Amino acid sequence: MSTGGGASASTGTSAGTATPSRLPREWIAAALRRERTKAGISLSELAKRAGIAKSTLSQLEAATGNPGIETVWALAVALGVPFSVLVESPAPAVTVIRAGEGPTMHAEQASYAGTLLSAGPAGVRRDIYHGALEPGSVRESEPHIPGSVEHLIVSTGRLVAGPRGETVELSAGDYMSYRGDVPHLYEALESGTTFVLVMQHV
Repeated sequence: MSTGGGASASTGTSAGTATPSRLPREWIAAALRRERTKAGISLSELAKRAGIAKSTLSQLEAATGNPGIETVWALAVALGVPFSVLVESPAPAVTVIRAGEGPTMHAEQASYAGTLLSAGPAGVRRDIYHGALEPGSVRESEPHIPGSVEHLIVSTGRLVAGPRGETVELSAGDYMSYRGDVPHLYEALESGTTFVLVMQHV
């Protein structure tokens, strides 16, 4: 997780589709119902294991509660799942999170905000690279092994990146994820453009 303010995540092309500024209650509600059903645990039992009131859990599953990090974390532990399982949004083929945006949770007892950019699926390997790119040429990349996904965070400058036909213009602080097993490219729009690239392989 990285610190940041809550705003929206956009997907697909640079125009994107805005989502609510704070972590949608519906995401957590759906995830709680799904994971509790999967575990075969009653509402009362989960509330007891997490150390919260049954009425609170009932409100969360009805998408009317507004939980803090501590509450969600306690529920994740009680369900035996990673925290990210309860807060991550359904990911489309291409995901873009602009600087200062993303699903953000605030702590109840500290001045802290955490923004989930991407959860690591089970059974994957991730390699991390630092890239530097200058304007004037396009870095064309052929498909990587099947199932590959690339996560890109711009450090400085601006660039265009993504699968051919689905490229997005990104600025410093922006995050993007996309399939790496299809032809894709990177093109700097400013001198001194740098970025962090995480390559995820199954």
